[in-house]
Amino acid sequence: MTKNILDKNSIKDQNETELWDMVIEPKSSWFDLRLNELWAYKDLLFIMVKRDFIAAYKQTILGPIWHFLQPLFTTIVFVIVFGRIAKIPTDNVPAPLFYLCGLTLWNFFSACLIGTSNTFIANAGIFGKVYFPRLIIPISVVVSNAIKLGIQFLLLFAMMIYYALSGYPLSISLNIFWIPILIVTVALLGLALGILISALTTKYRDMSVLMSFGVQLLMYATPVIYPLSFISGRYKTLIDLNPLTWLTEAFRNGLLGEGIVNLPMLGYSAALTLILLVASVMVFSRVEKRFMDTV
Repeated sequence: MTKNILDKNSIKDQNETELWDMVIEPKSSWFDLRLNELWAYKDLLFIMVKRDFIAAYKQTILGPIWHFLQPLFTTIVFVIVFGRIAKIPTDNVPAPLFYLCGLTLWNFFSACLIGTSNTFIANAGIFGKVYFPRLIIPISVVVSNAIKLGIQFLLLFAMMIYYALSGYPLSISLNIFWIPILIVTVALLGLALGILISALTTKYRDMSVLMSFGVQLLMYATPVIYPLSFISGRYKTLIDLNPLTWLTEAFRNGLLGEGIVNLPMLGYSAALTLILLVASVMVFSRVEKRFMDTV
């Protein structure tokens, strides 16, 4: 009896002296987001970004060169179809330069949206085995695409230099300082919509099909292949409500030095992006507790 009492006391003392680095508990409310954990797992974020970038081109012949070829070929097609055949104006900007500016930002947004929209489905095996902040996965996708955006900027800058040397009056204005803010806003918008769709996809699988179709339609509702001045009438109101409209226009104006940045509408785009981001993170956090039962 004395030995049993001593054993129980020693176990109790051992439990009282144990110090835990982290205690994993279920989230208790919609606002229990625990975003501070993202910084604690920053090394994992770096590993995920490195994995995504290497895995995409490990078994390819041209590797990152595809980041130059894809927008270049698409620009050529746009010049032929929308410039030569459809005769859509480009506000006196050389057609290849006009289309490439829009495509650079659009490709970044669509890659962030599509890459984050299947977070739960594509990573169900990892999520079911080990704990880490689930937001690490979609954030790593956005960071990986930001690196790819930097590569595509080289092609865009090369084309800008070519047209400047060819006589096109390319000017640099203070609007260029908006470019980093615009890129961050587009990244957050793609992240917000992507993780919201990924949360819905766990229960409604056809959301992935709808998303692919919706992204294609959204490009035509964004001034990528036409200037905003080309649209008038009742359709202009719908295009004005698209937050990407003003981000794309400001991005093109910032690079080419033409036009005036519409600050009120940029504020609208930023505010809508922030609202969508907060709402989508809350939904994402709520769904991650039970998604293994439905995936």
